[in-house]
Amino acid sequence: MPDDLGPLSEREIEVLKLVADGKTNQQIARELVISPNTVKVHLRNIFEKLGVQSRTEATMEAVRRGWVTVGGGMPAAGAAGEAEPGPVEPVEEPPAVPAPLATWQRIYMVVAAVLIAAGLLASAGWQAPGRAGHVTPFSDIGQAQIGAVARNPVSRWIVRAPIPAARSRMAVATDGVRLYVIAGETADGITDQVLFYDRSANAWQTAAAKPTATANIAAVRIGDRIYVAGGTLADGQSADVLEVYDPQADAWETRAALPFPLAAYAAAELDGRLYLFGGWDGVRFRADTLIYDPAGDRWSSGSAMPEPRGFHAASALGGRIYVAGGFDGRHELASVLVYDPAAEGTAAGPWSSRAALSQPRGGLGLVALGARLYAIGGGWTEALSFNEQYDASADAWSRIETPIAGQWRNLGAVALGNKVYALGGWSGGYLDNNEEYQALLQQLLPLFTKGQ
Repeated sequence: MPDDLGPLSEREIEVLKLVADGKTNQQIARELVISPNTVKVHLRNIFEKLGVQSRTEATMEAVRRGWVTVGGGMPAAGAAGEAEPGPVEPVEEPPAVPAPLATWQRIYMVVAAVLIAAGLLASAGWQAPGRAGHVTPFSDIGQAQIGAVARNPVSRWIVRAPIPAARSRMAVATDGVRLYVIAGETADGITDQVLFYDRSANAWQTAAAKPTATANIAAVRIGDRIYVAGGTLADGQSADVLEVYDPQADAWETRAALPFPLAAYAAAELDGRLYLFGGWDGVRFRADTLIYDPAGDRWSSGSAMPEPRGFHAASALGGRIYVAGGFDGRHELASVLVYDPAAEGTAAGPWSSRAALSQPRGGLGLVALGARLYAIGGGWTEALSFNEQYDASADAWSRIETPIAGQWRNLGAVALGNKVYALGGWSGGYLDNNEEYQALLQQLLPLFTKGQ
């Protein structure tokens, strides 16, 4: 057993070694005297802890850490489960079997694969909790922080009272009067804390804590309730909970669980229903569309997105839902999709494309206000130098200023009145920003009476 197990348990190391030997889940289960389902659970935990998405990537990471050696000790082809010889029967001549690779060839191939994978992962700029140089997009705990972030002097952004506890990966919503910051991740870990902002007093107060501490979440308002689904739990697993907050009663209740665990999804409300798009289920990024009906307290499925993604954002505009940006596991995305529920079941389908963002954005906020969309933040792998607004009639994005440049990801954004609020996030450290953007300018015109 290796001395440095990193984040893995001894049992997980045993499973990983058998995976590296090419064993199937059933073979691993028999060898370790556990069920195939338990093997799946161990694999899911291994993938999450190592920040990988496949058995191949997990094997390469094991080789890199020295948990698995290449050459020597590797099982011979066909050794596992080889049957006893039986009666000789006429059979067709089998195809020629290539000569086995020499030890140096296997070492060369694995090292080359590891270097390629390391390059791809390094380009994403991820860091795992407390482990320098290791990767996961689902937490910033343990990352080196660069200190206070310089704020750009911009004309239409106004600084309001900062969030009492700097955080990112939280949900942000409004009840029409106040702003709510729900759960998320702080320097101390994932929190259940809920805060609300009173614009008239320019001050924050504490509300009832969320029943489940989660991060990588979004919130939507439906009627007089605020809905928060899934999220990343303190142990790194994805949750399947649906929790609903009543601002008037300052109380939470639990509704029907999601069909499967989900975090880092995009959420929007349309016609009194909650829509979730894509996200991370604990093993992989998904492309699913989940629809929740509050009246019946039940989930259903819509047509999936063309491709999986997470850390994207969604907002309803003009009877459709726009889904923008995101992260596919290696790159930030600039693509923008539109979902039309009325087109479900038609030949064309509900999904179509719109003009892409001017630059890729992962961990962004997307807000509809008036006849426009506002894309705020990003800069996960590509430096952020501006935010954007979308004109649906022209199908075009144009630049607007940003108070935070370079990187501003996993923030919360919401519209209230004629303003857009952007809160918290990560930019080399957890942010406590409360930024107010004057999106719609009002002009008062003099009133004239007849005869003047």
